[in-house]
Amino acid sequence: KKMGVPGKILCVLMLLSQQVFNDQETLHLPANYTVGWMETLDDEKLISDITLPGTHDSLALYGGFIAKLFPLGKKLLIMHGLVYQNANLKDALETIKTFLSKYKSETVLVRVKPVLFFKSKVPILVGQMAKNDPDSWTDETIPNIGQVRGKIVFVQKNLLLLHRLYETDKHNDYIVTNVEKKKEKIIKHLTETTYERYRADYVVLNYSSGTGMPRLRLDINPKSLAKQINPWLYKHLDNESKKTNPKPCFGVITMDFPGLDLIKKVTEFN
Repeated sequence: KKMGVPGKILCVLMLLSQQVFNDQETLHLPANYTVGWMETLDDEKLISDITLPGTHDSLALYGGFIAKLFPLGKKLLIMHGLVYQNANLKDALETIKTFLSKYKSETVLVRVKPVLFFKSKVPILVGQMAKNDPDSWTDETIPNIGQVRGKIVFVQKNLLLLHRLYETDKHNDYIVTNVEKKKEKIIKHLTETTYERYRADYVVLNYSSGTGMPRLRLDINPKSLAKQINPWLYKHLDNESKKTNPKPCFGVITMDFPGLDLIKKVTEFN
């Protein structure tokens, strides 16, 4: 039957009721939510064949629009543009380890991106940190989930120790001047991720995030874009999940301000 206006309104209301955007300090979880969702995954499944929710500019709490790492002596400071985020990589890793000590079935993928001065020092320091840490995966091969439960996996593009990251985004794809074109790029990149030739040797990283700041589109910032992209992405992934069996693998989907229902929709692909 053709959907009349009341039906359309109902669909819109249902979509709005989904928690797809969240800019609160905490993601409030319902009592029946299973945090350790990886527990159900087959131990033999490669981490490159898992669809994972990811964060963009993690720990970016103060100023700027690009969060990276900056070496100061032997410390790796977490930056957001030129703004120090009152934390270093060691602090962040300790928080992750606390989580993994509680949820031993899980693994957390960490990508470190150098910025500013002495960028060549960052890969060396990260490599040393990972090699000396029994809670980190340091082998160059793609591990299966059974090998890295309870561990941190560094996925890096230009790190001497590890070469396991493939980014679908091309240069300046993060700059958004037209939201509809951004959606087209996201679909293109997600489709690219489903090709197994990419996932054979790499963890594939996709971005739904972006900003119009570099092009002076002050109306398009990470938060305002996420408010438009996240509901659309939820609906797109929901449609994709109904198309094929088995479901496609989209690698890591890196998002800004994702709500719980959007995160769950990503993990449901497994």
